[in-house]
Amino acid sequence: MQFSNKWLKTYRSLACLIITSLFILHTANWLEIPTMQRMEHIFYDLRLRTTVVNTIDPRIVIVAINEESLAMEGRWPWSRDKMAYLLDMLFDYYNIKLLGFDMVFAEPDTSSGVALLNKLASGPLHGDTAFLSAIAALRPQLSFDEVFAKSLQNRPTVLGYFTSHVDEKIDQVGLLPTALTPSSGLPFTPLLVNAKSYTANLPVLQSAAYSGGFFNNPNVDQDGVYRKLPLLIQYHEHLYESLSLALFRALLGQPKVEFITGEEYGKADSRLEGLRIEGFTIPVDAGAAILVPFRGKQGSFHYISATDVLNGTTAPEKLKDKIVILGATAPGLLDSRATPVQSLYPGVEVHANVLSALLDRSIKSRPDYILAAEITELLLIGVLAIVVFPRVSIITSAAVFGLVLTAGTAANFYCWRVWDIDTMFALPFTLLCLLYGVQIFFGFFLESRKKKQLSDMFGQYVPPELVEQMSQSGEAFSLQGESREMTVFFSDVRGFTSISETMAPHDLCELINAIFTPVTQVIHDSQGTIDKYIGDAIMAFWGAPMHDAQHASHAVKSALAIIDLLATMQNGFKARDWPSIDMGIGINTGTMSVGNMGSQFRMAYTVMGDAVNLGARLEGLTKQYGVKIIVSETTRQAAPGFAYRELDRVRVKGKRAPITIYEPLAAMADATTGSRQTAELLNQGLQAYRQQQWDSASAIFNSLSAQYPDDKLYTLYLERIGIYRLSPPDADWDGVFTHTSK
Repeated sequence: MQFSNKWLKTYRSLACLIITSLFILHTANWLEIPTMQRMEHIFYDLRLRTTVVNTIDPRIVIVAINEESLAMEGRWPWSRDKMAYLLDMLFDYYNIKLLGFDMVFAEPDTSSGVALLNKLASGPLHGDTAFLSAIAALRPQLSFDEVFAKSLQNRPTVLGYFTSHVDEKIDQVGLLPTALTPSSGLPFTPLLVNAKSYTANLPVLQSAAYSGGFFNNPNVDQDGVYRKLPLLIQYHEHLYESLSLALFRALLGQPKVEFITGEEYGKADSRLEGLRIEGFTIPVDAGAAILVPFRGKQGSFHYISATDVLNGTTAPEKLKDKIVILGATAPGLLDSRATPVQSLYPGVEVHANVLSALLDRSIKSRPDYILAAEITELLLIGVLAIVVFPRVSIITSAAVFGLVLTAGTAANFYCWRVWDIDTMFALPFTLLCLLYGVQIFFGFFLESRKKKQLSDMFGQYVPPELVEQMSQSGEAFSLQGESREMTVFFSDVRGFTSISETMAPHDLCELINAIFTPVTQVIHDSQGTIDKYIGDAIMAFWGAPMHDAQHASHAVKSALAIIDLLATMQNGFKARDWPSIDMGIGINTGTMSVGNMGSQFRMAYTVMGDAVNLGARLEGLTKQYGVKIIVSETTRQAAPGFAYRELDRVRVKGKRAPITIYEPLAAMADATTGSRQTAELLNQGLQAYRQQQWDSASAIFNSLSAQYPDDKLYTLYLERIGIYRLSPPDADWDGVFTHTSK
């Protein structure tokens, strides 16, 4: 049985695929997700606010019809003769370079009273020669529109007007400026904003001005925020330019505008991609709109009150050779806009920002090819979530998530600041978070189910910590039988039969529990698996269910720790009037069969094979050699990080092939010089013994026995030598001792 929970993984991949597909459809404009569009606007505004230059452009000055001007000069609109005087002051006294009007003069000025005088002249006073003569002399001065028109003539002035883009019929008022070009025959015009009507300036004024441009914005986003502004609109098969573009072209002497389409770059698409003016390409979208390049909050340009200009109180150097835009900023004149940098922003400053960016030739854009890059980005995020996240740990997936998020944010800001390219941020950011959330959501259930299944199968054999490690390892664990190299461990309490005869059953249970609990903990701490408790014996193994490259070392380390633990427990046993406890441990490493074995009535996760049987035999030999731990030669080879002493070469019952058995003394780093020297001397004695040099061997073993009188091993060899002296072994004797009992 595998623990992959295939149906959960399938649903997880399917959820990621559906979410990614919806985001791609939204990006390709085949499906609208309003929430995502709103989020994209929020992130766009945030990115814009954090990257604006927040400097003042000294080339452009805004002459404001502000509250101070209204208080000093009277309510708006002002008479045209006052506007003419304002114009004369700007050009003749302050010597400005260019003047743009963020306002429209659509109705005649009748404030001079000339209409009443004309009525009198044609009525009651039509015969009064003196009156008629005076009117004829005053009429040019009282025709304020004519006065204003004369001030506009032969000066670089750009008048503003606005257009209507709704379907209802609105009268066409005033005179439009000269069109930029006829739109007939241009392939991109169906995607341009199509004006339905307009309100423009009086013919006498527009004819006198240098040019004109529309100042309204038909591209306001659904949340009412100005983020884009069209540079061109179409009206009755003619193209007209915006106020900011008209000002830019007026500075350059009205150069020709070239239209760049996708065909110029070898594309089949003939949509508009840019406007080229004297070698400078202005990137625009298919609707001829640009992203408004805000420099910062209100105040990115110098403001001068119109009344100060009229009264000459402004220092001339503040306006000399400047580009001036005349606009209303008084709250009552309702010329404020919602923008990404400020909720109430003067409309006149929007045009100033666009003109400033045109002068700097730094316009941010969303080129057509960026759509393919954005879809590719979403696809890569989807692949990351479906392929990578499920195959790595939670910590690794969190690191990958953080890395991708950081890299994506950095790349987005790099494109914005260095390449002046606007790429989507909210969609890939949200998609990454959503897909990562899906992985966490399904991963929680997968992990929980996997842990439960692992705990159900292995919880009785391995500690909870190992079950946790197994669940995070990514391995597929099974109770089915398999063959692998492992290390088996057998322990037995010495003299347990005699002990059990002297203790009450209740006390005996307490004693066994007091021994097995800490011993089991030591085995668990070293990633060992408890196979079974057999009376006073413990069987354990390393290397399953989790693969463990250090299984032999972990087993030897556990055995040494258990012997040390028993030594420290003796005082506690003595205090409870329990007998002293000793233990023998046998360890062998080899190929074993591991899996769930038993019958239809009862199963157990265990190991079997010759290597297991040998481990049990080694535990039995600890009594004969008077040692606490015996390991096989294969275990010694697989666990080289310990100091050993060789005990013997033996044939155990049931096996014909001889093996060398060892006693582990300590970790290599903890082994003392004395123990190393003793082990070396023992090796010399064993060599002499196996070469039947009885006198040399006896001398060595007698020396060791005198030095370590409690060590049974040396006495054992002295007894064997005594026997061999009386009954020498065969000439081909190989030094192997055959044990005939378990």
